[in-house]
Amino acid sequence: MRFWVAVLLAALPAAAEDWPEWRGKGRVGVWSETGLLERFPASGLRVVWKAAIGSGYAGPAVAAGRVFVPDLQDGRERALCFDEVSGRLLWNRSWEADYRGLDYPSGPRATPTVDGDRVYVLGATGHLACLRVADGAVVWRKHFPSDYGADIPIWGTSNAPVVDGDRLIAVVSGKPDAKVVAFDKHTGREIWRALSPAGSEPGYSQPVIITHEGRRQVIVWHAGGVASLDPERGAVYWEQPFKIHMNTPIATPVFAAPHLFVSAFFNGARLYRLGQRDAELLWRGTADREQNNDTLHALMASAIIDGGHIYGFCSYGQLRCLRLSDGERVWESQEATVERMRNVSAFLVKQGSRVWISNDRGELIIARLSPAGYEEISRTKLIEPDSRASGRREFKAVHWSHPAYANRHAVVRNDSEIRRVSLAAEP
Repeated sequence: MRFWVAVLLAALPAAAEDWPEWRGKGRVGVWSETGLLERFPASGLRVVWKAAIGSGYAGPAVAAGRVFVPDLQDGRERALCFDEVSGRLLWNRSWEADYRGLDYPSGPRATPTVDGDRVYVLGATGHLACLRVADGAVVWRKHFPSDYGADIPIWGTSNAPVVDGDRLIAVVSGKPDAKVVAFDKHTGREIWRALSPAGSEPGYSQPVIITHEGRRQVIVWHAGGVASLDPERGAVYWEQPFKIHMNTPIATPVFAAPHLFVSAFFNGARLYRLGQRDAELLWRGTADREQNNDTLHALMASAIIDGGHIYGFCSYGQLRCLRLSDGERVWESQEATVERMRNVSAFLVKQGSRVWISNDRGELIIARLSPAGYEEISRTKLIEPDSRASGRREFKAVHWSHPAYANRHAVVRNDSEIRRVSLAAEP
């Protein structure tokens, strides 16, 4: 009897999986679904639907049968909601946004954060809106410059807020002592504030919540250091100084107990061993430069820690493998990104024994990464790269938006459209 129960369970389709925030549930960059393509069809991916949108770098979020994405159109930022299956626009909510003074003024940067019947959308100039999932109605909103005296960094507000229980924790960079603020996620009431904005900008890295040795921690990597906060009260557990050139911490910190890994374009990588209330620096890169460097100098893409190794994309698009124990390089490959140029980037998502790589050429790759090297399985066109970029030789534009991987599909946007493509295995 138990044998037939096991057979029946094995035959059932794997549970569907949403992608409700930056890098998926928990912000860990892991896709747990099965029943996916082993290789891409020669004819390319099947586009289930596509819709016209405005410009922006923010990736989509997918939850409860809906797709959420922000954009910029005619001087207004918008939050758009589409039906996940049909692509029908269900609602949009917009507000004025003054992009004067911003570099790369193409639109919002932060992926929406979906939590039950609410979605939280952050614009590039510090507009934070809590919207009702059902119809886009405004539940509450904040404007960081007006409400907290925040200065918007030159590349815009990019740190998507994260939900913890009844709190929404945001990198505000407000005054006084409000670099990080926790709001009541239902009402917008301030619960606590932490860290002074003096001395360092907020940076562009996403806050993450981890649990280590039974203690929950909010990890915030700003331009002056890496900090761990109590998510309930905002108390500082520990803070490690790490001054980042041009105020550019961008890639999301990666946690694999007990290790926390961060990597910056100019200043390289650092690995910490965490305790409940402290952190010890285990090693750091020694080359504070963008070329001819050591360890990993990531631009936007977060690394993967797998066993005793770290895999990530470096400053000129090189995919590198490092030893976790000491940061020494095991190998390097340019194959995934092709073009060795400044700011070339790609995003990694782990799925079982494979990784899915979306590069800034608009391609999607299935590969395996191991200490033995880079093994490419399949590659196909995902979307047209149409975001303006400087210093590129082969293409005059790039694709810098992270796809959402949900329900055996990828949802991806560029500066003119959003599309849903099937990644399900053929029946």
